[in-house]
Amino acid sequence: MSLLHHFNNAPQAGFPQLRLRRMRRSAELRSMVRETRLDPAHFIYPLFVVEGEGIRREIPAMPGQFHLSVDELVREAASAFAEGVPAVLLFGIPATKDPRGTSAADPQGPVARAVRELKRELPRLLVVTDVCLCEYTDHGHCGLLDGQQVDNDATLPVLAETALAHARAGADMVAPSDMMDGRVQAIRARLDQEGFDRIPILAYAAKFASAFYGPFREAAQSAPQFGDRRSYQMDPANRREALREVQADLQEGADLVMVKPALAFLDVLREVRDEVTCPLAAYNVSGEYSMVKAAARMGWIDERAVTLEILTGIKRAGADLILTYHAREAARWLA
Repeated sequence: MSLLHHFNNAPQAGFPQLRLRRMRRSAELRSMVRETRLDPAHFIYPLFVVEGEGIRREIPAMPGQFHLSVDELVREAASAFAEGVPAVLLFGIPATKDPRGTSAADPQGPVARAVRELKRELPRLLVVTDVCLCEYTDHGHCGLLDGQQVDNDATLPVLAETALAHARAGADMVAPSDMMDGRVQAIRARLDQEGFDRIPILAYAAKFASAFYGPFREAAQSAPQFGDRRSYQMDPANRREALREVQADLQEGADLVMVKPALAFLDVLREVRDEVTCPLAAYNVSGEYSMVKAAARMGWIDERAVTLEILTGIKRAGADLILTYHAREAARWLA
């Protein structure tokens, strides 16, 4: 029997018995039937660690985010953990840079030292480390150079040593973001070789060459000194290729995969969710964050409502985990 036939034969012809609004009429009813729920337990909070002590310097392009020395970073992470955020993602800004990004694997570098202090002070906090060379190279690219080109295969051992340094410091998870082909396999092999076979890899599997990264490059001091990253990050126009990238990383040994950025790629996120059963992350990136902050400062939007709507949309599209600079404030709003 068709829906139209049912309505036409209802006791009051022309008046629908099915009224979806019935379950929307109160906050209690809406909550009871809500399909997607945000939980701070699924947030990962990105933080920027720098050399020095007592440093808490706001990043102009990312209001509310800071360059933090290790001591200040531990305080920030402790506050986030107390508010219900279970994990942080660390990006390091070293004192010196060189063409090979050698400080990335420095056991006395800012990330390694931050990991050790976090695990000492907050043993239950999950510490994830970004594995890439862009913050550490003087040219700003994510790999070693051969002339004006990024040398994929020469970069792999350096990434593997960086991941190993983070694991030795006590990282709970490593997250390669460089988009070199084969880097997950290289990292997995190196970690296993050194007895860190229990350390999971969160692969930035579908990472697009996005204009939304602008504020991050100021925060991480990682803008390329020439050219761009389109030869290794994905073309934003490609959807099917994203699935191939995800499948390749899983075959190489990734335990979790990520889509980055989130908002302009919710279709990709949904499609990856439909294809894989492993945990899936999405990165609510700096440009997405900063646009909300700027519009809120102008009084154009309700910051709380917009932020929670964005995060809900990312979760609804299929993300299990959300990396977001809004983590602390969203956790407070959800409490």
